[in-house]
Amino acid sequence: MECNVVDALIEIPLGSKNKYELDKATGRIRLDRVLYAAMIYPAEYGIIENTLAPDGDALDILVICSDPTFPGCTVPARVLGYLDMVDNGKLDYKLISVVDCDPRYADVQDLSDLSPFVLKEIANFFANYKVLQDIQVQVGEYHPREDAMEIIRQCRESYSQTSLVDKCPSRA
Repeated sequence: MECNVVDALIEIPLGSKNKYELDKATGRIRLDRVLYAAMIYPAEYGIIENTLAPDGDALDILVICSDPTFPGCTVPARVLGYLDMVDNGKLDYKLISVVDCDPRYADVQDLSDLSPFVLKEIANFFANYKVLQDIQVQVGEYHPREDAMEIIRQCRESYSQTSLVDKCPSRA
């Protein structure tokens, strides 16, 4: 049986309007922007380090949780599946997971174990969070855990094939 628990580096806590990102040059968390929309992040939002997704960034992951953590926190995340989308013309995957060490989610193993409303809320967030910026986002479909694990594998492989310069830009 495959292990579907990964470390998620949280950039944005549940309920925030602030868009924090890991600064590749310094390794520190930086406030990138405040959401233009009257919306909040519906889950913890972060990345899986040492991955390179098709959009040129680390692979994104949402972690459904009971309480928010904080930017820079590493959370053991049980991957359930992913949502595909196109953001500003680039293919973008959003992994969907739950906190693995929270007993409230012990029985949640697949997307089908989540409330259909939670999945609608996540898709709605991404369909609308950039509307006021005039950035085109097309939300696709949800895909199962097995497909998500393959995307993680591919993104880790893509990262391992990038040069050291791409991984650690100059601080000049």
